[in-house]
Order: sequence, then structure tokens, then C-alpha cells
Amino acid sequence: MTTDDKKTRTRAIIRKLKKRFPDAMCSLNHRSPLHLLVATILSAQCTDERVNIVTKDLFKRYRTARDFAGAHPDELEQIIRSTGFYRNKTKSIIGMAQTLVESHSSKVPRTMEQLTRLPGVGRKTANVVLGNAFGIDEGIVVDTHVTRISNRLKLTTNKDAVRIEQDLMCLVPKKDWTIFPHLMIHHGRAICQARKPRCEACPINTLCPSSLA
Repeated sequence: MTTDDKKTRTRAIIRKLKKRFPDAMCSLNHRSPLHLLVATILSAQCTDERVNIVTKDLFKRYRTARDFAGAHPDELEQIIRSTGFYRNKTKSIIGMAQTLVESHSSKVPRTMEQLTRLPGVGRKTANVVLGNAFGIDEGIVVDTHVTRISNRLKLTTNKDAVRIEQDLMCLVPKKDWTIFPHLMIHHGRAICQARKPRCEACPINTLCPSSLA
């Protein structure tokens, strides 16, 4: 299959998934770029549902970059403990907030380069913030759902997140870079599950080389 054929199939996949999951969007609750950044840091090795439970109280106590920058580590650790890896996450969140206060006038920057210089922020987290907080399509978020489904769809044969993102950016229209992972996540949770995909109920089974239907 040529690259052009893959691009055509990818666009068809996106169209069908948009129709099947019209409400697909970022599932991390947030009201500001800063809160989305914090929530995304907390989501590492943790479910979005758990993060949303934790941030409900967290964001009432800490509203600004200065609030997080001045947080007492022990107190913050206790609040976010149930998200796992809470000591490292606490260090990242406080360090990130301190850098925002000291170098960015307490504002979340809008570039990949500046975001990835913040403590605890890698390309995946930066992509989440840029796409969902600022509407900037800089790249494609690659999580476990995106990895699994992109491989099943033969849009990539890579397992490494960086290479998967590069492959997908060549196939997915740039305007869909932010929505694409949300479609994959919704599809992965509802139908294309890890253990037993529901191929018979899949809206894109005719476009999937791995379909059992």
C-alpha cells in the first residue's frame, strides 16, 4: 500500500470515528492551561477518571502558578497520592510552577520548545496542552490506545512513541492532530479493547487489516 493509499484510508477512518464519537474530546477536567498541564502530569501511569477525582479538590486549593510554586511538598503529596508516583509528580509540579513564575510571568508558554523545558513536561504532555488548551496542532499525542490501535490499523509498525507520532503525522491531516488521539481513546475504550476487540461492532472494521469481522 502506498503512502497516498494510507492517507486516504486514514482520512476515511477519521471520518467514521468522528461520526461514531461526535463528543470525543480531552477527558481531563480543566478550566485553564495551567490546570490542564498539572492534570496531564498527574495522568502519567494513572487513569483520567482518578485524576479528575483528585483535581476536583486540588484545583480548589491551588488555582495559580504561584499557588503551586509555593505548595508544601508534604501537603501536595497527600492530595495527589492516589495517582501514583506522587513524590516525583509533586517535584515536577512544584518545579514546573516555579519555572512559570520565574521565567514566564506565571503563564503557560505556547511553544513546544518552551513547554518541554519545564520540569516534568515531555513532548506528550506538551502536545496535550498545546492542542487542547491553545488549539495549536504541533503534534499527535501517543498513549497506549493510540499505540495499540494504530498498529492494529497498520498505520504504523513501530512501538516507540516518537516513531509512532512521526508516522501518524505523515498520514493524519494536521487539522486533526489534536482530535485523532481522542478518537483513538474513545474507540479503544468502547470497541477496540486491548484483550478482546469487538470487531463485529466496529465502525471501521472494513478499513482495518486486523479486523476479525
